[in-house]
Amino acid sequence: MADSITQYNEKLDGMERAIVNALRELIDSVLPAEQSKVWHAHPVWFLDGNPVAGYVTRKDGVALLFWSGQSFNEPRLTGTGKFKMGEIRYRDVSEIDREEVARWLGKAREIQWDYKNIVKRKGELVRLP
Repeated sequence: MADSITQYNEKLDGMERAIVNALRELIDSVLPAEQSKVWHAHPVWFLDGNPVAGYVTRKDGVALLFWSGQSFNEPRLTGTGKFKMGEIRYRDVSEIDREEVARWLGKAREIQWDYKNIVKRKGELVRLP
């Protein structure tokens, strides 16, 4: 039986499917032992229950998301949302720089804001040590 991320990816066609499959391979290679699942309708990877990376399809491409990405000091990641999320969008699989994504995934391990407890803290986001 296919896992939820495989099912998500298999619903896509053409270039979108090629992009998400490449991203999944990269993410799994850097975060192999961590939890991953479809969460809030798109694939997300977690460290100790805290969301750190994921992707979602948009009208203008596939967005690779990093929950703490605004703290990575990476100019190609664009801030999105009201917290610390950073993203980059891909329209073609050839746009994915594997070394760059691996670097960002490494930073996702090291630089984390505590999204897991944001509700408990009434919307206050705290950086994890």
